[in-house]
Amino acid sequence: MNVRAVSTIVAAVLGTAGAAGFVRHIEAQASAGEWTQRTPWGDLDLQGEWTSEGEYGIPLERPAEYGNRAFLTDEEYAKRLADVQDRDERDLRTVDVLAGKVDGPNAPIPHWREYETDSRRTSLVIDPPNGRLPPRTPEAAPPQVQRCGSLQRGEPCDSYVDYGLGVRCIVHGGGFPDAMFPAVYNANFRIVQAPGVVAITYELIHDTRVIPLDSSPQGNHVSPAIRMYMGDARGYWEGATLVVETTNLKAGTRGASSDLRLVERFTRTSDNLIEYQVTFVDPRTWTAPWTAALDLKARPRDAGVFEYACHEGNYGIRNMLSTARYLEQQERQRVPSSR
Repeated sequence: MNVRAVSTIVAAVLGTAGAAGFVRHIEAQASAGEWTQRTPWGDLDLQGEWTSEGEYGIPLERPAEYGNRAFLTDEEYAKRLADVQDRDERDLRTVDVLAGKVDGPNAPIPHWREYETDSRRTSLVIDPPNGRLPPRTPEAAPPQVQRCGSLQRGEPCDSYVDYGLGVRCIVHGGGFPDAMFPAVYNANFRIVQAPGVVAITYELIHDTRVIPLDSSPQGNHVSPAIRMYMGDARGYWEGATLVVETTNLKAGTRGASSDLRLVERFTRTSDNLIEYQVTFVDPRTWTAPWTAALDLKARPRDAGVFEYACHEGNYGIRNMLSTARYLEQQERQRVPSSR
């Protein structure tokens, strides 16, 4: 972890004297080469830089062939690792961009990709035991399908509003909890703690969640009328696990209703691993709650969580829309009017 960056954030919460003591504490950890379990104020220490890229490519729902089996056999895992090696070698080959020799017209440049897939999971969903989402209720609205402007749907789009939130650099996916799940790259996080608060910074689309703990004066959720892409989070400690409940979500991720409540559990089991689970609770959408899990693995202390500038300040949206209009013009010229 970058000590200077952490001290800057913590100083705003603790004041200079408190931050100085905190920095001495984490510097001592670094020099000792070991993880000390507690922060100076007694909370379990989750701080550091973490990544979920090891889970990239794991399906959300479990393929039927695995039944209730949550993990691959040794033989299946060896096959997955061989496929990953083939994928990585393919992605790192020289790319003739001008010739259009990429995976598809909307695929990112291969060397942008970051995914060290090493998970043995058969699915991210771990509950229900079959790894499948519970049935949707009769009154549940169907999940919205993005018509255009994604890696899957392509072009053209009629307007900037047709592009997804990620393409428009607003939030990754629909916001939270999509921010926790690995995408093509930048599946990295920084966790910083201070008395009464935990902050999680996401490298992908540059969001930071500031989570008050139950001992803080901000213990109650805000009005349901206030909606945010990252939601309104409140946390508390349950033994050695940080539990975070999030409500007031603006985007109905996976077709959820406005009643969606997310319950996260962060359990640090070693210097290098946080076991993460998130439970979706929404009786208006699903007949039962369901839970997905990820392994958050430690990154090198000097790895850094970098600015994600996206297309802000340049011509991304304008160029995509002008290209869409060009494609439409070409199509009109190719197919004469029937009138």
